[in-house]
Amino acid sequence: MKSIFTGLRIAFFTFSILFIFIPSYAQEAPSTPQRVSLPATSENWNGLYLKLRLTEKWFWYQENHYRRRNSVENRMDFIGRMSQLYNRFGFTYLFNDNFEVTFGPTLVWQFAPERGNPEYVDSVFDTRFWHQWLLTQSVGSVKVLHQFRFEHRYKRDNNVGAQYEYTDRWRYKITAYVPLNKPRMENKTFFIAPSNEFFFQSGKEIWNIFEENRVYTAIGYTYNNYMFFGGHMWTYGPTNTPGVYRNRHIIRLNVMYTIDFRDSRRPLTRDFAF
Repeated sequence: MKSIFTGLRIAFFTFSILFIFIPSYAQEAPSTPQRVSLPATSENWNGLYLKLRLTEKWFWYQENHYRRRNSVENRMDFIGRMSQLYNRFGFTYLFNDNFEVTFGPTLVWQFAPERGNPEYVDSVFDTRFWHQWLLTQSVGSVKVLHQFRFEHRYKRDNNVGAQYEYTDRWRYKITAYVPLNKPRMENKTFFIAPSNEFFFQSGKEIWNIFEENRVYTAIGYTYNNYMFFGGHMWTYGPTNTPGVYRNRHIIRLNVMYTIDFRDSRRPLTRDFAF
């Protein structure tokens, strides 16, 4: 328990320092008469998560996502247009049962809002380097995860002639895994997992350091090496136009596959980060 609180103090101290310096890299937003919220849109995210324990301390971590968004004509159809192919890879080093660090590349294909429109490039390729700290603690039967993720991104939009820009993104997410039919998270457990994640960003063309807030409630089931989970996520954050904000309703459907290669392909039950 002591190591958990020590790690949390270090993490919060680091984020406090970042928030002191981030505004110096963000543009000052032009004054706007009032905040404008756009009508809600919808998306569907489908993900495969892999976590493979290779040695006593090292893991391979991988995420592959297929994401769609609503059609132009119907903001709430969830799957009308292609949105992203999102692939995250990394190596994880386990310091102890309550603290681990992961680092690696991310490869993203961003699809145009109107495919076939000559004003847009049909798809663009973004690259990122990411690293994160994951702290795990138990509160009674509930498993609580604190995830601090840092992303360094080279990205552009789909407009013809747009240039790549470098930005940094800073994320904190808290997740609670609440078992419903077992005294703790283990094999054959039904669970509910509410989470809240805050996104901040910095860069030359960034006018608002707040990027997004995501509130996600998943329900799921663990079975041997698999965890099946899904639910509804609501997001809220600014657009590229100062003073204009968007919100999205996203249906997420996911599968996680975990293996411990040290012991006859035994499932991993200690770590359910996503």
